Amino acid sequence: MTDLLPTARSGPDLLVKGAPAEDTAHLAGPAVARGTRRRLGPGRAVPFGRLIGPVLLVALWWAASASGHLDPRILSGPGSVLSTAADLVSTGRLQDNVLISLQRAGLGLLFGVTAGVVLAVTAGLSRSGEYLLDGPLQIKRAIPSLAMLPLLILWLGIGEQMKVTVIALGVAVSMYINTYASLTSIDSRYVELAEGLDLGRAQFLRKVVVPGSLPGFFVGLRLGVTSSWLGLIVVEQINATSGIGYMMFQAQQYAQSDVIIVGLVAYGIFGFASDAGVRAIERKVLSWRRTLAG
Repeated sequence: MTDLLPTARSGPDLLVKGAPAEDTAHLAGPAVARGTRRRLGPGRAVPFGRLIGPVLLVALWWAASASGHLDPRILSGPGSVLSTAADLVSTGRLQDNVLISLQRAGLGLLFGVTAGVVLAVTAGLSRSGEYLLDGPLQIKRAIPSLAMLPLLILWLGIGEQMKVTVIALGVAVSMYINTYASLTSIDSRYVELAEGLDLGRAQFLRKVVVPGSLPGFFVGLRLGVTSSWLGLIVVEQINATSGIGYMMFQAQQYAQSDVIIVGLVAYGIFGFASDAGVRAIERKVLSWRRTLAG
């Protein structure tokens, strides 16, 4: 899309075209007049800087547990949680439940992303598609997936099909909303220019639609990944016989807070890692953009 319109020029020289530099210095502010520039952005990115917050949170948790300010009957300390995690790994219980949870979340994410993108493209590029699809999907967005569980259980039972469907519904709505918003916010001048250049449908999709919708697609994908984990937590604690959520629910019956925290940490690690992976792909694909994120 960026090769269709010339890049717009910017800078203080456009304030008063042709005027001497000393006549325009006061328009740019005192910092520019002195030959310096005030930094207004967030600053330089630090490698692995997003790990600082989680590390500080764990350090605070460890310090509170070691100092005795944290009651182990309410919240187990990091040492106890690590010991419990090692026991669960040695018995194979943690790996088995993690693999099942990853399979459910992965299938739900795959189906949800595919459905959300197809619906967004259909509604975004066609008035009839918009009139038919946007209203029902906006209604679904207002209905929590948890509220649909009784109906889905009635239709699909309590097996894997129901669990994957719940996850996919949450992902599809996030993907649709963001991709559709990005599609419909493409500048109409690009469409007019594509028509003026007599581009075919395939060229229009490749040069205008895909680049214009990618930012919204990646926002939707990040939200969709989060939705998949949220949906997984819900479905694995309702008539499930396996998965991290089932393991946590069983631990609740016996007041095993350390096992519950192991499950929460597993959810957190997978959520953080998957979001970081989407961010890395987004930076690679959208490397042509210059944004505050760096």
